[in-house]
Amino acid sequence: MRQPSVIARRVAAASVTLVVAAGAAACGPKGNDAKGAGGDSKPQKGGTLTVLNASPQEDFDPARLYTSGGGNVPSLVFRTLTTRNRESGAAGAKVVPDLATDTGRPSENATVWTYTLKKGLKYEDGTPITSADIKYGIERSFAAELSGGAPYLRDWLIGGADYQGPYKDKKGLASIETPDDLTLVFHLNKPEGEFPYLATQTQFTPVPKAKDNGTKYEEHPVSSGPYKVVKNENDGERITLERNPYWSAATDAERKAYPDKIDVRSGLDSSVINQRLSASQGADAAAVTTDTNLGPAELAKVTGDKALAARVGTGHFGYTNYIAFNPKVKPFDDPKVRQAIAYAVDRSSVINAAGGSSLAEAATTYLPNQKSFGYTPYDHFPAGASGNPAKAKELLKEAGHPNGITVTLTHSNDKNFETSPEIATALQDALKKAGITVKLQGLEDNDYRDKIHGVKTEPGFFLAHWGADWPSGGPFLAPIFDGRQIVKDGANFNTGFLDDKSVNDEIDAINKLTNLDEAAKRWGALDKKIGEQALTVPLFHPVYKRLYGSAVKNIVISDWTGVLDISQVAVK
Repeated sequence: MRQPSVIARRVAAASVTLVVAAGAAACGPKGNDAKGAGGDSKPQKGGTLTVLNASPQEDFDPARLYTSGGGNVPSLVFRTLTTRNRESGAAGAKVVPDLATDTGRPSENATVWTYTLKKGLKYEDGTPITSADIKYGIERSFAAELSGGAPYLRDWLIGGADYQGPYKDKKGLASIETPDDLTLVFHLNKPEGEFPYLATQTQFTPVPKAKDNGTKYEEHPVSSGPYKVVKNENDGERITLERNPYWSAATDAERKAYPDKIDVRSGLDSSVINQRLSASQGADAAAVTTDTNLGPAELAKVTGDKALAARVGTGHFGYTNYIAFNPKVKPFDDPKVRQAIAYAVDRSSVINAAGGSSLAEAATTYLPNQKSFGYTPYDHFPAGASGNPAKAKELLKEAGHPNGITVTLTHSNDKNFETSPEIATALQDALKKAGITVKLQGLEDNDYRDKIHGVKTEPGFFLAHWGADWPSGGPFLAPIFDGRQIVKDGANFNTGFLDDKSVNDEIDAINKLTNLDEAAKRWGALDKKIGEQALTVPLFHPVYKRLYGSAVKNIVISDWTGVLDISQVAVK
């Protein structure tokens, strides 16, 4: 996670960001969690599903995509060793086999993982999928010209840190063995009990070496999934998918693949997308979006219309919006000052600024409030719904600031209702009651990200957010609080510069666990322990609400992505 592409993941996951205009993984839906939603008739094969999106599906190459399965649309073309369970709610946070027969067989210390492929797997041209193809698909993701994917393989695989990809190094990675056409053995340089989660990433997609044409591969990647790419225009702005005749449902228990054709149209204004889904005229009746949420004003209109309200999918993704402190900058080097700010926060006003309680839920823990993350309730600095300015003033006095303090809060000018002016202003008003004068420093989004993720430029007090690569506490806590992940030259995400041996040791100990339920409990306990240091102030978790067309059936929204899964959708 030591890379700027985490930001790209959070924004480009086509399933995450709470933005009125557009949707960067990785929960439980409320409301439309029935598979029969969108109509009482049984879903049937046939028809065309239209996808209306704001952002184009760029980098349609399994090496370059970040999210599990590449998000929604790519997961129809790219199969991986494992995948997310395509079920609504908490059941959808589980990892299940995909190309492999199981989720992986670990050695005693979880440094060696073995996978066996299912028999009868084929590409869109009818040729068999082999273990060597998956090994090659992973290796090409190390090539500099195909960068952008998740960095874990580079960190975890023996020899991964120095490997330059198959175009420069024909020998390949010795840490991936393929003793036969159906077997893969991965050798890791440290125990990783969550390797089955990593195997959902598109870097584990098989790529036939003979068909690899480098950076042009994205124009027509060879399908291992139920659909193949027949057209990709303007770098993902218009993508047409049709059935892969060699895909077999007998080898794929997860993707339903009901529609005959999928027409993805991007570059649309968010208001236009929601208007078209609302009207559901013609082809738009069989349409969905994978990146556009309802905003506060739109949601108010929809809520007043029972027919429209019945066509809103609601879900949650593992994501936390929070205040971050740099303890190297005064006065935030004093824990009492950080605690005072935590007490002074008015979460009700912050939630209103984020669009209201329908679009945001108050957070007092860093980990999202889902079981798979190991959620353990705590509130070390209870401010109630509207803040505790009296307690904040008391702490400031103890810290030597009886007359209050003046501080600068850095935020983005991007209208994302997360790190934007609305949230910053709400905090400014609340902290004023505690004698804390807040000056606002708004930056254009690129400048904001560069500033907060640079060790030398990080401000003392700023807005931040984090989304999970998979539903576990590991990819949530380690990048932010593991001292060994502090990056001095590059994008740094350990904004509190925490380098606590006991924390680092516990992260290592949890990573050795292959019992993911046990690991979740340990992640929750670690979150509670770290929270005592007030290096962050959790504010809220977003809620995702998206319209779908009147002819769309079989709505599934899992705790993994928080949004409608188009691999389950039917339009007849």
